[in-house]
Amino acid sequence: MLVTEAVHSLIVRGEPATVNAVARELGIDQSGASRLIKSATDTGLLTMTKGTTDGRRRELSVTAAGHAALRQAHLWQEEIFAELTTGWSRQRCDNFQEAMADLIARSYAIGI
Repeated sequence: MLVTEAVHSLIVRGEPATVNAVARELGIDQSGASRLIKSATDTGLLTMTKGTTDGRRRELSVTAAGHAALRQAHLWQEEIFAELTTGWSRQRCDNFQEAMADLIARSYAIGI
């Protein structure tokens, strides 16, 4: 799921989902990313095609099965978040989620 989420995130941000981009997204080396990608393509979560601007480059996309798996994973994450924040006010939960989203956006902006 980690590599599928990385590919999805890159695509949502309008970035090409290449092996090197996935490696940067996950903070791992290219060979590690290649192994994760192979596993995800073998299980039908991702597909790899020739790049749109450079035929030598391979770009990844999330399959219908991958999107379904992401939806399930996100639902599970929401359930865990709700369990971890039991007793928190709605405002506190919203503030926490907003702060985390801001930190993530900032990390992309400064290239971390």
